[in-house]
Amino acid sequence: MSKTPSKLEKIIEAGHLAVTSEVGPPRSCDGHEIDHKAALIKDYVDAVNVTDNQTSVVRLCSLAACIKLKLLGLEPVLQMTTRDRNRIAMQSDILGAASFGINNMLCLTGDHQSFGDHPNAANVFDLDSTQLIQTIKMMRDEGKLLGGYEMAKRPEMFIGAAENPFAGPNVALRAARLAKKVAAGAEFIQTQCIYNIPKFKEWMQMIVDRGLDSKVSILAGVTPFKSLGMARYMKNKVPGMDVPDSQIDRLKGVPKEKQAEEGIKMCIEMMQELKEVKGVKGFHIMAIEWEEKVSELVKGAGLYPRPQV
Repeated sequence: MSKTPSKLEKIIEAGHLAVTSEVGPPRSCDGHEIDHKAALIKDYVDAVNVTDNQTSVVRLCSLAACIKLKLLGLEPVLQMTTRDRNRIAMQSDILGAASFGINNMLCLTGDHQSFGDHPNAANVFDLDSTQLIQTIKMMRDEGKLLGGYEMAKRPEMFIGAAENPFAGPNVALRAARLAKKVAAGAEFIQTQCIYNIPKFKEWMQMIVDRGLDSKVSILAGVTPFKSLGMARYMKNKVPGMDVPDSQIDRLKGVPKEKQAEEGIKMCIEMMQELKEVKGVKGFHIMAIEWEEKVSELVKGAGLYPRPQV
């Protein structure tokens, strides 16, 4: 039985493989960019994440973009980092989102501000992502704010978090970290981009062995390569990314003008393989500034048309 009005929760509960994607807000107040990206993906996904000043770069805020998506008839997932807000501001934004019928949240710590365009900004980190999960759960299930105030109307949030099975050599540690988030109240997980499928399967087996697959829905994160250069950058420059040499070598053997097409083909092949992994309940497609390819990925993986609930 669904705890919330979330369409994403209902899709998963009905036994369908869920599909989410994301929209990166513009570095301006041009809301038409949100409209454009939303139009490209709306018929192919069940919910749309809106990133929250990703990589610590100032962008149009996630809450405003989520409201815009909601008014356009899409199902938004509000991303919230603990980097920029204290507990007062976070609870206030949760209430604001709920007042517009936003029913999904993804709780994140956020990239350190030193990586972004305001490296001298003061960070907050009043709560960490696990404590934010606990906060939302208490607001929803107990109707209380952290200060003890009892609300007349509770937010109805399907609670999500992120996890990276590839951050460091100790896969068991990453499984234990996920267990803490599940204990705090996380109900769905979107993973980091998966390229090393054997390592991901090892992590998923640990999740299954702990019985966590019956408590939380894992959405496997995928990002298609646009080029050999992108694959090399992801492998060598992005922390926590695990790109096997075999994928680099495959793109090396393809003419430059065909690499984008090959990258899409590789991503579809990975999605088809991941569909069969026990515990995987869907996909989170991070087509970075390549939203027009989401439809091709969803169709190629046999996930279209999307179910109605």
